[in-house]
Amino acid sequence: MTRVSRCRAIRAVLIFTAMIFCVLSFCDSPIAAEDFKKLSNPQIRRAFAAMEFTDQVHWVERYGADGTLTTREMGKTRVGTWRVEDDQLCVDLGKEGGRGCYEVWISGNKVELRAPGSSAYPAQGVLQRPNR
Repeated sequence: MTRVSRCRAIRAVLIFTAMIFCVLSFCDSPIAAEDFKKLSNPQIRRAFAAMEFTDQVHWVERYGADGTLTTREMGKTRVGTWRVEDDQLCVDLGKEGGRGCYEVWISGNKVELRAPGSSAYPAQGVLQRPNR
């Protein structure tokens, strides 16, 4: 095999590998996740009341049926409130923790909280019964 044909073969392998990487990256993106459905006010209340939203490693948010919100992230606990308004989940953790309202998109127990009008990557996690 000549040097030129070896370079062509290596280039073809690199291009193929890059294409596979791009395809696999797209499959895991929110754009490709067509099975996510946006929830309405009553659906959000039913889904979040007395449940946990977590990444299962770094943070957990507990949504009390009474509107209390308790978060724990990297050893720090914050307490605030949550409510549902205009088909969005709204949280208030005070000055230190922040406030915001998010569209809720769900697929099975997988959830994305998307900030309307923002290009920021959505908060992603799972909804589950609280681990006591």
